[in-house]
Amino acid sequence: MSASPSSARNSQALAASVLVTISACHLLNDIVQSLIAAVYPLLKVSLHLDFGQLGLITLTYQLTASMLQPLVGLSTDRKPMPYSLALGMGFTLLGLLLLSVAPRLAVLLLAASLVGLGSSVFHPEASRVVRLASGGRYGLAQSVFQVGGNAGSALGPLLAALIVLPGGQRSIAWFSCAALLAIFLLVKVGAWYSRHLTQNRATPIVTGRGRALPSGKVFVSMAILGALVFSKYFYMASLTNYYTFYLIEKFHVSVRNAQIHLFAFLGAVAAGTVLGGPIGDRFGRKHVMWGSILGVLPFSLLLPYVDLDWTGVLSVVIGLILSSAFSAILVYAQELIPGRVGLVSGLFFGFAFGMAGIGAALLGSLADHTSIAFVYRVCSFLPAIGILTGFLPNMKRRVLR
Repeated sequence: MSASPSSARNSQALAASVLVTISACHLLNDIVQSLIAAVYPLLKVSLHLDFGQLGLITLTYQLTASMLQPLVGLSTDRKPMPYSLALGMGFTLLGLLLLSVAPRLAVLLLAASLVGLGSSVFHPEASRVVRLASGGRYGLAQSVFQVGGNAGSALGPLLAALIVLPGGQRSIAWFSCAALLAIFLLVKVGAWYSRHLTQNRATPIVTGRGRALPSGKVFVSMAILGALVFSKYFYMASLTNYYTFYLIEKFHVSVRNAQIHLFAFLGAVAAGTVLGGPIGDRFGRKHVMWGSILGVLPFSLLLPYVDLDWTGVLSVVIGLILSSAFSAILVYAQELIPGRVGLVSGLFFGFAFGMAGIGAALLGSLADHTSIAFVYRVCSFLPAIGILTGFLPNMKRRVLR
């Protein structure tokens, strides 16, 4: 017997509320995670760290997250674990508290690895919840989820400027309230997810005329998507980790002023994320990837050669355009390999985090041996990799009405 219209509407409304809740948890999760990079200026001075050591902290966090996410995703594809979402946030909470009292680099690395472990558990299973609550609008749902994370990443530096810089390293512990709230919400999301596991199954994506792509074409397409993720996250690493230092070194602005510029950039990233998914649902993911990666190239090439005002403007434009790519890339990959939401999500979140971590470490080392300005000149060419999008097959799916 089919459900009544009112029952269907209630179910859709509940699914939408779950989607908003998981996005809010992503916001709280990424506020906490963004504190690691946001407090680098403070840690650099108080613990006498160099750029290479700061990059090593980011590398530890990102690699911990990236190596475990595919394994978590594969495991949850076979046996979903609804309450692992709250468990992952518990690891993040422990890492945050340790970060607030870390007296030396080794303890900072342990704190970063705990935060990375929390992230590796959170993202694959959260992606399964997002798909279950999407109502078939996978790009829009992924964008709603992603914008929560990007908004959290934007708020982290601003809150660090307002709370951590005046209060010192120990004031980081205040952000445990955000992690505790996220744990509470994720327990509720886990309960909804658990109830619906046996009642709802993701609708398989139909590609082209419903026939699967040849395995060779899938492999090549996944490699191209990986190259696009490399381009995006290596370039993003130069901005999220070293933008404040670039502004301080080149334009002699204060730390607070630099943090506000970083907030503006990350706010643009959050806003741009909203656009990528719905546009991809309507016009195709490939078009979004073209415009997002390759389209940012003229602005990235200009950025190292302009004054402070134009640096602020261009960084916002770059954040707005570049951020629309990941939702499109992730949903496109899920269409390439239907029925493996956790594995695909774990692979791409993990690879993205890994590239960001490796990028932070390598770029930090390069900055120590040259200058931050040189790093930005080198990175300005990375979006040119977006030309590889032209080699991706055109993926279509039947629109759900």
